[in-house]
Amino acid sequence: MPRRYISSGTPFEAQIGYSRAVVEDGWIFVAGTTGYNYATMTMPEDVVSQCQNTLKTIEKALKEAGASFDDVTRVRYILPDPADFEPCWPVLSDAFGAARPAATMMVAGLMNPEMKIEIEVTARVPDA
Repeated sequence: MPRRYISSGTPFEAQIGYSRAVVEDGWIFVAGTTGYNYATMTMPEDVVSQCQNTLKTIEKALKEAGASFDDVTRVRYILPDPADFEPCWPVLSDAFGAARPAATMMVAGLMNPEMKIEIEVTARVPDA
């Protein structure tokens, strides 16, 4: 199976030189994704809304790759403020509760100060 690139159509992908996701050998690697609403190119102020937007973007990439949240094997959460993680738990549990992927939460600065969460996932195409 040849390598396949998935784009979310954001200007950042072309400017920085990356893909929203790469599919290879049955694996799906979704790039770190933040909470932009790409239809309006705006970033909500609160972390839960950013988390919801982030998951919508990831879900779209997974769907295009032939998978869903249930196929996620690894998830990484990156937040500048560790206090922002717990408010996201219900949203994250809804997305990943069935898959129960291996998970890591890291505290680190993100590219822009308005960004409150970034999520990166690895998934496996079903029956790959």
